Amino acid sequence: MRISKLGVAFFLFPIICISQTLTGRVIDKITQQPIETASVYFNNTTIGTTTNANGEFSIDYSDAVQSTLVISYLGFDKVLISDYRSQNNINVELVEADNTLDEVHIAYDDGLTRRQKLRLFRKEFLGTSKFGKSCKILNEDDLVLKYDKHNKALYASSKVPLQILNKALEYEITYDLMEFETNFGYANLSEMRFSVNSVTFYGTSFYNDLYTTKKKTLKHRDKAYKGSVQHFLRSLYNKNLRAEGYWIYHDKFRVEEWEYFLVEALENEDFKKVTLKENVSILFEKNDQSKIQLEVPEFYVDSYGNFTPVVGVYFSGVMGNQRIGDTLPLAFGLTGKE
Repeated sequence: MRISKLGVAFFLFPIICISQTLTGRVIDKITQQPIETASVYFNNTTIGTTTNANGEFSIDYSDAVQSTLVISYLGFDKVLISDYRSQNNINVELVEADNTLDEVHIAYDDGLTRRQKLRLFRKEFLGTSKFGKSCKILNEDDLVLKYDKHNKALYASSKVPLQILNKALEYEITYDLMEFETNFGYANLSEMRFSVNSVTFYGTSFYNDLYTTKKKTLKHRDKAYKGSVQHFLRSLYNKNLRAEGYWIYHDKFRVEEWEYFLVEALENEDFKKVTLKENVSILFEKNDQSKIQLEVPEFYVDSYGNFTPVVGVYFSGVMGNQRIGDTLPLAFGLTGKE
C-alpha cells in the first residue's frame, strides 16, 4: 500500500473470479531440487498452505479471492503470480536472494538510536488507532532501520517477513515488507519532534485468523471495516453511499454524490469505471472526515473494494491515516468467516 499525507492506495490485484483448486510444485532454480515448507498464499487473505517434501502444494480458492498468489521461502526471492486462474497446475522456480540487503546500515550513525527509530516505525507502520496500538511486531530484531538526516526520511527493510500480532482484531499477520519510507517535513532529533509529510509502504500479507468466540472481536472488526477505504469503495461500486453512511461534500457544501461520481458498468467485466468531476470531501456517519483526490482521469473498482490503478487515487483524513493495524483480509464481510 502507499499512504501519504495526501492519500492512500492499496496494492490489491483485481482479477476475474472462477472457483477452482490450484496445484503446483516449488523447486530451487539452480539445483532443481524441491523446496519443502515454502509458503503459498493469496495476498491479503486468510487462505494459504505450505509445500510438502516433494515441493508440491494444493490450494483452493473461491470468488472471495481477488488477489495475487504469493510463493515465498526464507533466503529466496518471492514469486508473485496474478494469472493463476488460467492454469490448473503451475511450476515455480525460486532464486536465491541477495543476502547483502542493507547490511551496511545496521550500525549506521544517523542521529537516532535504534529504540527511537523503532518508535517512529511502529507509529507510521502499525498506526496510532486503538487497533494499531494493540499490535505487536513479534520479530522486531529482523528490522533494518535507517534515518537519513539530510532528507529527513526513515527507511525500513527486513530479510524475513514481519510477524504482527493484532490483539484487538485477533489476527496474526505475516507481512513481507517490500518498501517502507517516511518523509518528515520537520524533524527535531534532540526533542524527538517530527511532522510527517508522507508515508509509503507496501508488501504482501497473509492473515492467520485467531478468532475464537469473543463477541468483542467481531465488534472491533466491524468498527475497523466501517468507514475504511475498503468499505467506501465497495459502497461506491454498489452505488449505495448514503445507505452505508457516506455524505459527499464539495466546497464545504453537501452535494448529490452522483453529480460528482460517475460509476459505469463495463461489458463482460467485473469492474466498474469511476470518474470524479472534482475532488471531494467524504463524511462518514456525520463524524469521520476524509478526502479523495484523483491524479488520474479514472480508476476501476470491483465489488470487493479492489481498485486500479493504485497510483493516482489518494485519500487523506481518517482514511488516509489508516495503517496495518486497521486492515482486514480482502474478503472480510463477504464470506461469513472473515
